[in-house]
Amino acid sequence: MSDNTELEAHLAEQDSFDPPASFVEQANVSDPGIYEEFEQNWPDCWERAADLLDWNEPYDQVLDDSDPPFYEWFTGGELNASANCIDRHLDERGDEVAIEWIGEPVDEANRTYTYRDLYEEVNEFAAALRELGVGEDDVVTMYMPMIPELPIAMLACARIGAPHSVVFAGFSAEALATRMESADSEYLVTCDGYYRRGDPLDHLGKANEGLDSVGHDVESVVVDRLGDDGFDHGLSDSQHDYDELVDEQAGTEVDPVSRDAEDMLFLMYTSGTTGQPKGVKHTTGGYLSWVTWTSRAVLDVKPEDTYFCPADIGWITGHSYIVYGPLALGTTTMMYEGTPDYPERDRMWEIVDEYDATQFYTAPTAIRAFMKWGAEYPERHDLSSLRLLGTVGEPINPRAWKWYYKHVGDEACPIVDTWWQTETGGMMVTGLPGVSTMKPGSAGKPLPGVDARVVNMDGDPVEGGQAGYLTVNRPWPGMLRTLYKNDERFVEEYWATYSDTDSTDSEDWVYFPEDGAKIDDDGYITVLGRVDDVVNVSGHRLGTMEIESAIVGVEGVAEAAVVGGEHDVKGEAVYAYVILEDGYDGTEEMREEIVEGVEDAIGPIARPEAVVFTPELPKTRSGKIMRRLLEDIANDEELGDTSTLRNPDVVEDIRVTVQD
Repeated sequence: MSDNTELEAHLAEQDSFDPPASFVEQANVSDPGIYEEFEQNWPDCWERAADLLDWNEPYDQVLDDSDPPFYEWFTGGELNASANCIDRHLDERGDEVAIEWIGEPVDEANRTYTYRDLYEEVNEFAAALRELGVGEDDVVTMYMPMIPELPIAMLACARIGAPHSVVFAGFSAEALATRMESADSEYLVTCDGYYRRGDPLDHLGKANEGLDSVGHDVESVVVDRLGDDGFDHGLSDSQHDYDELVDEQAGTEVDPVSRDAEDMLFLMYTSGTTGQPKGVKHTTGGYLSWVTWTSRAVLDVKPEDTYFCPADIGWITGHSYIVYGPLALGTTTMMYEGTPDYPERDRMWEIVDEYDATQFYTAPTAIRAFMKWGAEYPERHDLSSLRLLGTVGEPINPRAWKWYYKHVGDEACPIVDTWWQTETGGMMVTGLPGVSTMKPGSAGKPLPGVDARVVNMDGDPVEGGQAGYLTVNRPWPGMLRTLYKNDERFVEEYWATYSDTDSTDSEDWVYFPEDGAKIDDDGYITVLGRVDDVVNVSGHRLGTMEIESAIVGVEGVAEAAVVGGEHDVKGEAVYAYVILEDGYDGTEEMREEIVEGVEDAIGPIARPEAVVFTPELPKTRSGKIMRRLLEDIANDEELGDTSTLRNPDVVEDIRVTVQD
């Protein structure tokens, strides 16, 4: 962390928007008094979240904080996540749609699973896993794209008490092997391939390559996704066809295993691009209650909704807000296999229109792309079914927020800008859409019962208008319990910075997510990005988010990425990589407008050393910008690993542009 007492931030004053009265009237949460109620009744306020679930055995204590930071929630309680997501809905919603799957190619028949359909296939696959030898507490790895068999496998594992570890399908064979070794996982569920932009991709070949590097025996289940378009790998003796296994168990029912609230539900490994990946451990009672409550309170999910989050289940957003949260509430959740611009740039809006989606929850990266492509694409379709919009994954700049609000929500849908992490399990800082005034660019206040603060280096709260470091000063039910088999790293990475680690008093322990933030006089928090996402210009630490926000505020700019490049005088200088909207050219005049925009918003200290126009930015398959590659270009260094990029060719194109 920097020696500076504050991060420098000069974000423009924000407009504010009240939620529509029609939304407030029907909102799941509409009483502003909920904040005070939760504060006065903490931690018992979280009984409200637990009461959204069915418990096999009632819990005897909401929170055990006797051994911080190893908190335990709903101790003594027992439940099963699979039963909470499926079984309890059968009587009233058995014939209603649970999962609506939209696959590629576009003309392929999509698949619809009612809650009864889901119940039957989850039971059959749970029985098949048991036949393969999977028992309670065995970690089952899933290396799968966005196909229905992924949530089916997750829920089947939860049913028999086996934690799952989902590895994003875009990760490399080495990443798969590393995660399976770390988790001591002896079981893998994968598939032969999947489609991307209409073309079949060989996934089993990559999975097999990863398995070759795993140092223990593995039993695998392979889903036939491609059919006649499949690749001719064949299955080894330790590999089993998913359909055959399920057919053998046709009609079998498996009693859901009663799990202690603190039993592990799943592992999720953070990216291994910098060192060994961290296995984040989430438990059954606290996590499930948290994502269920936040889905209801923040996303306003109701059983009759058709809820659409086009994220990937390989990431925590998909776990929490495609699978567990929505299904626990008995709603229809949508899964999308494809990309936002295939076969046309209106694909998302076509789906919203066709299925009458009621919520749309996506990443600012996608929203900026939609904005770049133009308003004519959403305007082709009837989006009036939408009731609420959301953003997730990174801060959203005010200009993109307002575009989203106007052209997708028709100025009638509240927007929830949600800050949270893999480690938090679910949303932490965001508005309640039936209560909160919205400020574009600001995530909002901490949720009721969440004690999030913006502090200086000494841990003291900063005043309104100042920037500092985001901390969470009380535990919450959805929190990670530890890092798998590494309690020491758990304490060091998340708690040591602001905590008295010798204390047994919970009040002396503070969670630090390593994000910078700014707080205003109303208590609204604007997240500025990771504290290491800064450029140190002549001793001044400038957040890349604030510079990027200033650049995107210039008319004609769709997206920007800012990195630091070495500079003989300044130490580091600002390098900006900019994507323009259609109809705008990368002229010298446009470059000057961008520089002026940064100077006006932040000051001359943030003036970009170079503005590079590019049609694309290097992004992972999940949409994250790979800034380290842009740093390599800025510093004229050898390029790092590009294997995780969805568009690896763009890196060399940018390098050539810079050299020219």
